Amino acid sequence: MEKKCKKANWLSGEALQIAVKRREVKSKGEKERYKHVNAEFQRIARRDKKAFFSDQRKEIEENNRMGKTRDLFKKIRDTKGTFHAKMGSIKDRNGMDLTEAEDIKKRWQEYTELYKKDLHDPDNHDGVITHLEPDILECEVKWALESITTNKDSGGDGIPVELFQILKDNAVKVLPSICQQIWKTQQWPQDWKRSVFVPIPKKGNAKECSNYRTIALISHTSKVMLKILQARLQQYVNRELPDIQAGFRKGRGTTDQIANIRWIMEKTREFQKSIYFCFVDYAKAFDCVDHNKLWKILQEMGIPDHLICLLRNLYGGQEATVRTGHGTTDWFQIGKGVRQGCILSPCLFNLYAESQ
Repeated sequence: MEKKCKKANWLSGEALQIAVKRREVKSKGEKERYKHVNAEFQRIARRDKKAFFSDQRKEIEENNRMGKTRDLFKKIRDTKGTFHAKMGSIKDRNGMDLTEAEDIKKRWQEYTELYKKDLHDPDNHDGVITHLEPDILECEVKWALESITTNKDSGGDGIPVELFQILKDNAVKVLPSICQQIWKTQQWPQDWKRSVFVPIPKKGNAKECSNYRTIALISHTSKVMLKILQARLQQYVNRELPDIQAGFRKGRGTTDQIANIRWIMEKTREFQKSIYFCFVDYAKAFDCVDHNKLWKILQEMGIPDHLICLLRNLYGGQEATVRTGHGTTDWFQIGKGVRQGCILSPCLFNLYAESQ
């Protein structure tokens, strides 16, 4: 009983007793009685869950009121929990099954590093630009905070996005000075340059690493700065990209492109002309971007040196770990590709692809 209910720590003793009764009724095959007992269990479980989270919320609000930031952060993190994808044994590069936790973690690190290693000259840029773009405004920080998506797992720093919702105006007071310091020095906190990769199984053999897609978790605090930087870059992106480019662009989408294709097909039928389509599917597209080429492309497009310097220093010294069902791997360096999970990556990839 305890094993089945250990994750639902909000269930009361009454609910657990009914759960035992429900199991007994089910084992006897009494379908009608099981239906009623199960309905009773669900009702009490909902009541217990609502009461539990109400108590948690009160504790969080009290910690915030008393200025107990450490307790506040811990309570949010404990309540929210950490996502781990279900994962069993996997195969090594030679097709042999791996069952030991350390072997599985090493295999995931090996597989992920394969697509992240720098195959070109490393970017040793460590300079600072003195001619800066206009300072970051408090209203920009407030806008960025309000636009961050909730219900997302935290990145390497472990800070949940819900913390900003509770701190509210206090976060707006603190973050502008942090963002402005990065803006002036062009140096990013190392935690903001770290990513946590979580493999999610796709269809197919779950023992093959290639049958997983990885989602990247990055620092929620860093997203404030990234959103501001994205907004500053947007005018240059709109200037450089043609109207026919609909990918990763606000207010555009594949629906418009499909409509254009249908119109072209109708016209070719009307005038009895031949038509040919070429569909290009980039394999590991985001992982193949060469950083040095990207910076050169941005310079040629006339993007300010200050913004390019911020991007180069963000990409320099990146680190990642893979979170598996057996724990996390060691941190490893990332030397190529646009940052997975970063809001800047789609527009950077668009600019990179446009020049190729």
